[in-house]
Amino acid sequence: MAETLRVGITRDFMADDGTVALGDIGLGLLDDAASIKWEFLAERTGELTACQIHGYDALAVLGPRITSATVDGADWLTVIARYGVGYDTIDIDACTRNGVAVTITPDGVRRPMATAILTLILALSGRLLQKDRLTRSGGWDRKVDHMGMGLTGRVLGSIGCGNIGRELFTLARPLAMRHIAHDPYARPDPALGVELVDLETLFRTADFVVINCALTPETRHLVNAARLALMKPTAFLINTARGPIVDQAALAKALQAGWIDGAALDVFEREPVDPDDPLLTLDNVIVTPHALGWTDEWIHLTGRSALAGILDVADGREPPNVVNHEVLETQRFQDKLARNAARGAT
Repeated sequence: MAETLRVGITRDFMADDGTVALGDIGLGLLDDAASIKWEFLAERTGELTACQIHGYDALAVLGPRITSATVDGADWLTVIARYGVGYDTIDIDACTRNGVAVTITPDGVRRPMATAILTLILALSGRLLQKDRLTRSGGWDRKVDHMGMGLTGRVLGSIGCGNIGRELFTLARPLAMRHIAHDPYARPDPALGVELVDLETLFRTADFVVINCALTPETRHLVNAARLALMKPTAFLINTARGPIVDQAALAKALQAGWIDGAALDVFEREPVDPDDPLLTLDNVIVTPHALGWTDEWIHLTGRSALAGILDVADGREPPNVVNHEVLETQRFQDKLARNAARGAT
């Protein structure tokens, strides 16, 4: 009989009443695997401890931070499967050092996040929230003051032209906008219809500047006061990636001073956002709690992607979508894979 492989699932997937808060997160895949035993971690914490993960071969993770203190000495842990594409909450070097692969779920987030960005483009261009407030407050006769922006011929610019950026351009194609992107790693793709430009050109040209890049030391505060000053006064900034890519204080100043027309933010430098943050007082800002892309489609696709990778590891196979590719060549990781394969065969 096969030896059991243990999978821990972070408790932030659960509601206070003990049910799964997000719907179908893919647990049926684990239920169908006879050699796997899964359970939710006993505590909901912002950072996982070594004690919490002790004895698990795999972790399915939503929000908690994972540090070197979490994984140092984790002799059984083989893979951390993160729901989503951001991994700035995980100490990647520490995971590699300890023979732990970190996986993400680009296939699960591509369409839901691109749809969320398109939602914000349409809401900003149509002055949706301003018109909603006018209607509720009896300001019907002031609607002429909130004329929307037509999208035909406007410029959609993306900082990043990877998984989500490309999907956004595909979804936006019927809107007849001009598409530009800045991405030092992208190659020209005539079929996509996106012009690759330098960063300054993107800020100067785009009517909608959308952030679709990862948070790295190089991209932290990439959108700063100097670059915001390059934007058109009629332009909008949209960030659904990671909050620290934008200098939030500089953005508030730009919006208050009228350097740009508006912004939409699903992410913030500090989360949860400070209730006293000046951005929350501005009428030309749409804010959502780092969850706009969370739909039943997102959680279903992301869950199946994350947990399918865990099943690969359980069978002794390398999982797809590994962030720290170099771990795959380490003896420590390969020994763990071999051990899993041997356990499944017993």
